[in-house]
Amino acid sequence: MSENSDQPVDPWAPPGPDGVQLGKAATPPVHDQNTVISMPGAGAGEVAPPPVAPGGAYGYPAPAAPPSYGYPPSSPYPAYGQPGWQQAPANGMGTTAMVLGIVAVVGFCFYGLGVVLGVLALIFGIIGLKKVNRGEANNRGMAIAGIVLGGVGVLVSAVFLGFIIWAITMDPGSMEGADDPFATSLVLGR
Repeated sequence: MSENSDQPVDPWAPPGPDGVQLGKAATPPVHDQNTVISMPGAGAGEVAPPPVAPGGAYGYPAPAAPPSYGYPPSSPYPAYGQPGWQQAPANGMGTTAMVLGIVAVVGFCFYGLGVVLGVLALIFGIIGLKKVNRGEANNRGMAIAGIVLGGVGVLVSAVFLGFIIWAITMDPGSMEGADDPFATSLVLGR
């Protein structure tokens, strides 16, 4: 059991150097306790350490360092645009053009809102198409759809706005009684 019988035995205490369990009072400090590899029964080949990647981090390869050209690198990862890295396509202009074109066509009856949104769709669509031609974006269809829908939105909204203006100016009763819309007169015949 224990060398010192007046001390209670701790069943979780590590065994001492002679294999006898130590009590609570005689437990060695944490740094002096046995580790998994130095435990009795754990031979040199039984418990292997975790694998180490060539870069030194566990499970992750080392990043490729860019050429320094005599200057210390600011980051271990190369910036976008350097060889070996593919930049994400900038598809925002074409997508914005298509969304604005759809809203311009649907919202043609909002008294000129379709004209404004249609013009914006045309502008964003042309910018998006230029980005596709330069290779910065890959949504050619969305940019073209934004240009077409923007043009249709401008045309339909302008026609609708022109019709509304024509209808207001051609109404002969709109100028009479403009002061009091509720004015009525009752004529009784004798």
